[in-house]
Amino acid sequence: MPGTPPTRFVYLGPEGTFTEAALRTIPAAEHGLRTPARSVPEALEAVRSGDADAALVPLENSVGGAIPVTLDELATGSPLMITREVVLPVEFVLAARSLTPLADIRTIAAHPQASAQCRNWLRAHTPDATVIDVLSNAAAAIAAAAGEFDAALCAPIGVPRNRLTVLAEKVADHSDAVTRFALLTRPGPATEPTGDDVTSLALSIRHDQVGALLSVLTELSVRGVNLSRIESRPTGEQLGTYVFFLDCTGHVAETRMGEALKGLRRVCAEVRFLGSYPRHRLTPEEPVPSPPGLSDTDFADSAAWLARLRAGDSA
Repeated sequence: MPGTPPTRFVYLGPEGTFTEAALRTIPAAEHGLRTPARSVPEALEAVRSGDADAALVPLENSVGGAIPVTLDELATGSPLMITREVVLPVEFVLAARSLTPLADIRTIAAHPQASAQCRNWLRAHTPDATVIDVLSNAAAAIAAAAGEFDAALCAPIGVPRNRLTVLAEKVADHSDAVTRFALLTRPGPATEPTGDDVTSLALSIRHDQVGALLSVLTELSVRGVNLSRIESRPTGEQLGTYVFFLDCTGHVAETRMGEALKGLRRVCAEVRFLGSYPRHRLTPEEPVPSPPGLSDTDFADSAAWLARLRAGDSA
């Protein structure tokens, strides 16, 4: 919660998933109360109702793309705010109850998203195995430990908890795959700008306005606000109506972002502010400076100049 460090965390469960591993990278969560939820809506409802201070849920994957249920939940219901993002490398392991030759494996338990990210690896290394869909990476590990399947494709965190033996590490078709998670709280003041921040928004555009989406992009581009992600989701109201989800570089406390938000408010049917928060980088990078003429100082100077003109001073 803004102003008070969260101590009660809920996350997309069950235990032993990548979401739990991501949550435990947050120091406050490592020392706080962590409760798994059965679904993304259940996790977010716990925050909305006050049963939890914050929820960590997956937002997007570099291979599979955005997580639709998370986007839908952010666009509807009582507003929530992203206060932090966690980017976690996704490295699956193939594990079993005991050391087993890969050629002897006939059944593998896996979450559909996990098997999709490892399809080519599985075809190359376990061609005779049948992949069986289960509800989560943790469920795959539990089922393999119970002997229901010969092996499991799961998160490394699930191996020691279920006393499994690793048959293969870093199982993936894309070695650099990552998942991005969002830590959500009830609305409040944004964290202080760091100079390398992300602002997330959900927009509804006016459908009777020609070039409405172009107007949105223009409000950002003329102020030097870089758009790092855009996704669309149907509203469910009628065919052809969408909510657009934007990630922009910058912070709501910065003048150019504030000016862009005021512009979006004018041209959009609805603007839902989803938060300004520090960018999580796996490797350090230098923040990109403001374009010439678009720093806070530049905006302050131009505002002062306009004030002088309105006061009758043409100097």
